[in-house]
Amino acid sequence: MGIQQRRKWYYLQWFSDEDTKEERRLLLKLDSLIVPYAFISYWTKYLDQANLNSAHVSGLEADLNLKGNDLVHLQTLYTVGAVVGQIPFIYLFSKFRINWIIPFLDLAWGIFTLLQYRATSYAEIAAYRFLVGWFEAAYFPGMHHIFGAWYRGDEIGRRGGIFYVGLTLGTMTASLIQAGTTDRLDGVNGLAGWRWMYIVCAIITLPVAIAGFFILPGTPDKPNKLIIKAKDIALAKERLRRSNHAFKEEALSWRVVLNVGRKWKFWALLWLDIFFWNASINTTAGGYQLWLKSLDRFSTGRLNELAALSPGLGIFYVLLICFASDLFLGPAWAITASHTWNIIGCIILVIWNVPESALWFAFSTTYSAVAMSSVLYGWVNTQLRGSPVERSFTLVVINLISQSTTVWTPLLVFKTVEAPRFTKGYSFVMANAICLIVLAHIVQHFISREENSIARVDSISGSDSLEIDHPDSEAGLQEGVVHTKGLDVAEA
Repeated sequence: MGIQQRRKWYYLQWFSDEDTKEERRLLLKLDSLIVPYAFISYWTKYLDQANLNSAHVSGLEADLNLKGNDLVHLQTLYTVGAVVGQIPFIYLFSKFRINWIIPFLDLAWGIFTLLQYRATSYAEIAAYRFLVGWFEAAYFPGMHHIFGAWYRGDEIGRRGGIFYVGLTLGTMTASLIQAGTTDRLDGVNGLAGWRWMYIVCAIITLPVAIAGFFILPGTPDKPNKLIIKAKDIALAKERLRRSNHAFKEEALSWRVVLNVGRKWKFWALLWLDIFFWNASINTTAGGYQLWLKSLDRFSTGRLNELAALSPGLGIFYVLLICFASDLFLGPAWAITASHTWNIIGCIILVIWNVPESALWFAFSTTYSAVAMSSVLYGWVNTQLRGSPVERSFTLVVINLISQSTTVWTPLLVFKTVEAPRFTKGYSFVMANAICLIVLAHIVQHFISREENSIARVDSISGSDSLEIDHPDSEAGLQEGVVHTKGLDVAEA
């Protein structure tokens, strides 16, 4: 097994010491292809997802005559689409080239983002939100499948962190774009500012989707040979092989499904992901914008500008947690750091009757909840590195099941009519964050114990091999046979 050493906390570098000059050149090429596209396309994804909350406080509510819990119902319909839309990709990821699938999804959700500008009723925009969710569904596990296909486990976190900044940047710029369209385009050609926002978002999304067909490198087993040379593929496979990282892809079968289902890690990682999704639903509930609106002191443009503050801080949280995980913390402690900050904010929001400055601070902690997402999915990639099809299956299934739980939980704890004080909602988020932290350390304990056991077995096997190969010791040969048999029996 490849040795991945933790560094001093202050020691920051992009490559590992063991990487050769050729490998570093390869990594730079992969980084220039995968990381920028992942970041920009994830930015457009969240731009197109988060713009509903911005539009809601900028005229959509009145124009479409929304009432009561219509906002949370629209958010839920998006989630339903995002859950159901993942189901086909449990099979399709292992069947078709990933560098075709992801840009196609990007193109499709861009089209339905554009169509939202023409919505004239709740039912029409509900249909569009469902379809945006459907086509965005498999993007996130698909990108992590690409990261896990090319990079070692100790290389994914910081690259995934840059990728995940797209989430917070998308949420932030959705507010800023809405502020700009409200101030400058409202009424142009008879369209309200929130309608122009959907047009602008689509204009940004569609070119990024088309570029993906030419930029994404695919996987080592199914590469995009337009941009990846044969020698690069061979080198990538060799460095992955040294880390016991499989790259040969196969079609999904019932044998694979049953094999994954027998692994305790699958179930542990699934529960981690369930707790993560529910410990971060405060980022999509719109609580911050609804609180700003309830203060009744800001214009629509100014409100959207202020709404960018919380996700803007999220950029810092994501980079800090993901780099720290790779370089010195490790997954369990990175998750702990991320959600301890989230819990602090939730405690204040549950209490609520505090100075207004404390509420500003609490809402500024919101996006720490999602800062460790790439850490968790990088952990999945690392633990399932022995089989690409098992890794792909696990990434989609845990994401699908976990996200499906958020279809109904916001309807219970983040009802729009209870805004801006969501006491049940923030209590629920805090409870899930605590469970996430505790389970992360339990999982880390059992993984460490398993790795130590394997290391001891490898050490014993190595010693026995030396004794067996010694040419001058018949006794040593006999002893080696005994030890080897004993080891086989123990493993059996």
